[in-house]
Amino acid sequence: MESQVRGGTRWKRFAVVMVPSVAATACIGVALAQGALAASFSVSGQQFKVSADSLEGDGFQQYGAVDSGYTLAGEKTLHPVAVSAFNTAEITNLCQSVVTPNVPIFGNVSLILHAGTDTKKPVEATKLYIDLDDLTADATFTNINIGVAAKDSTKGPGIKSGEVANKQTNPYGFAQEADHASLTGVKQTAWATTAGTFKLSNLHMSISTKGAECY
Repeated sequence: MESQVRGGTRWKRFAVVMVPSVAATACIGVALAQGALAASFSVSGQQFKVSADSLEGDGFQQYGAVDSGYTLAGEKTLHPVAVSAFNTAEITNLCQSVVTPNVPIFGNVSLILHAGTDTKKPVEATKLYIDLDDLTADATFTNINIGVAAKDSTKGPGIKSGEVANKQTNPYGFAQEADHASLTGVKQTAWATTAGTFKLSNLHMSISTKGAECY
């Protein structure tokens, strides 16, 4: 799936996503609450791609919502997402890329981030939330519950603080949870991520003027 971009852009709009994200989920139907808002901030008009060799996560939870944000032309818009959350996660060979199109002189410009390339020093995250709309992986879930009400999920970090009070997600909507999630060959596109902590071992960031992406 190609990263989605809308409208034209100027060089001053070349904003990059500095924090990588990885989400774990099975292919499920997600019930979205009308008008629900997932992210605690307005998302940019650019999706980012993430790939990883593996993700091992404890305390997995997922529920449906909608992110509010902007197009690259500055218009307000909404994005349906699946919010995937982990109490803790370890990620090996993480790659994140975001492409800004139509930059004067250069054309498509990418920011590419690599981390956790040493299997003995993976990326480590706590209280990780990812708002995604596409993911492929080989996944194994331990002690999974599918169809639990979002407010009653107890295995993961819970609905993001303030979401229910601000009507940002439906506490009675569909959710799934598991004690542990193990994924390999992860490829995803996402709109936003938040985390309590994010430790990036062997971090390397680079710019590509050829529009390169993680996959």
